[in-house]
Amino acid sequence: MSVLEQDSVVSVMYTGTFPESGEVFDSNINQPPLVFLVGHGNMIEGFEQEMLGAAVGESRDFTLTPERAYGHRDDANVQAIPRSQIPEGMELEVGAVLGAQSDQGPIQFTIVEVGDEFVTADFNHQMAGQTLHFTVEVVEIREATSDELAHGHAHGPGHQH
Repeated sequence: MSVLEQDSVVSVMYTGTFPESGEVFDSNINQPPLVFLVGHGNMIEGFEQEMLGAAVGESRDFTLTPERAYGHRDDANVQAIPRSQIPEGMELEVGAVLGAQSDQGPIQFTIVEVGDEFVTADFNHQMAGQTLHFTVEVVEIREATSDELAHGHAHGPGHQH
């Protein structure tokens, strides 16, 4: 497989920055490559779209607006939760990112305010509303195995779980 395409497994080195400040929000430089199965929702859609057609050794620089990254902030995703619904002993600190189970599976939220009766939680992705810049180098591309396609994600070395 010579270029990154749907159903390929790709390994990349990347750095993500906020374009306004140049601040790095994520990078795997000096770490193992990021490995993912293309076209199965494992990466933000804009990231995959920008990388389609890239070859091994190729580097790409691109900027994603919120529409192509984590979406815009939605005030409806900020909700007051009765303290009675919060498990006892859970650390409640403004700014803390916590996890919970929902009807759609696991979700993360940020604590915005802690009151006597209610805890205000922000269910927007922490990067919602942000424009993101990526520098990405393709390290390896291979065809996905039938197990990886069936499971919807890349498997580790030897292509096993």
